[in-house]
Amino acid sequence: MKIKLDSQKLNSIIEMAWCDKTSFDDIKTITGLAESDVIKIMRGNLKSSSFRLWRKRVSGRVAKHKEKNHQRTQSL
Repeated sequence: MKIKLDSQKLNSIIEMAWCDKTSFDDIKTITGLAESDVIKIMRGNLKSSSFRLWRKRVSGRVAKHKEKNHQRTQSL
């Protein structure tokens, strides 16, 4: 499935995805795009080295996953 977005929306999604404070749940609420869609957008619009760097940063990062963050704060 190819996701069609205008350049302003595309830039906004990429900016939110790069931001450590914006979770994938927030992105879904704002744009309707699931985490897998955001990953596809990032893969298709970043240089491969930039994409790998981004994936390394967000993979398993609690702040990018609200549910994981919520579970972590409740256990503290």
